[in-house]
Amino acid sequence: MSTLTIELPESLKIRIEALAAKEGYSVSQFLASAAGEKLSVLMTADYLKQEAQAGRREDFDRYLSAVIDVAPAKNDRID
Repeated sequence: MSTLTIELPESLKIRIEALAAKEGYSVSQFLASAAGEKLSVLMTADYLKQEAQAGRREDFDRYLSAVIDVAPAKNDRID
């Protein structure tokens, strides 16, 4: 493990400490988990952007045209 010193506004520190305690985590565990979640979201967004850029409109249109054209279920309709 590595040690990292960060500066936080006091109000944010207090809220993090309270929520971490409520959830049964140490502040370090809470912040490590939050950082991991944020990293995952950003990496997923980057991956999806790369995949979208690599995609071809013709392929999308071909796959979409293979989908059967049926009316949506009553609970899926947008009226």
